Amino acid sequence: MSGNEQKVLVLNNLVDHYGYQDWWEADNRLADWLSMILIQRTTEKNAKQALANLAPYLELDSLLKLDMAKLEELIYPAGFYKQKSIYIKALIKWFHGHGASLDKFQTYSTEDLRKELLGIKGVGEETADAMLLYIFERNVFIADLYARRLFTRLGFGEYKTYEQMREEFMPIVGKISHKLCKEWHSVIDVHGKYFGKDKTMDETWLLES
Repeated sequence: MSGNEQKVLVLNNLVDHYGYQDWWEADNRLADWLSMILIQRTTEKNAKQALANLAPYLELDSLLKLDMAKLEELIYPAGFYKQKSIYIKALIKWFHGHGASLDKFQTYSTEDLRKELLGIKGVGEETADAMLLYIFERNVFIADLYARRLFTRLGFGEYKTYEQMREEFMPIVGKISHKLCKEWHSVIDVHGKYFGKDKTMDETWLLES
């Protein structure tokens, strides 16, 4: 079995074990998008509270008109509210400047679109990939801390940087469904949280075919 086949085995074993999650996506695509800014450096609970405060304004025109002081007040529970307000405004203005249509980006390659996203203030590598996966429906591998720690523990290598792991794992997401690609990310994080509570957990089953 090749190294890539072993990686796929681990990821599919996670999905088989934990089941499909479907935990991220809200009915409002803007809510999903802003969540990716709000969740930075805070807890899921705090991000959800900030998003709930934003609920009356979750459409593009309302967010464009919302003054900075009010935006800061609304997202205060998420922490770093001054920075995140700037990031949210930058994201909304970028989207508006591109015609406020997700369809327009279908002509962009995934890597070109990623470069565009990385040019938005407050959007780093992991956030850009989350946007690609959940907003633009592109198959990408999110090499977050849970993923790097998991595959390091399993002996696939020492993944010290985000980009190092992403580059190595991107080839395995090209031939799977978009739904499964999202689930791989979800179950990595679910497993990571369980492992965080029990660091003596036996993970050898992940390598069994």
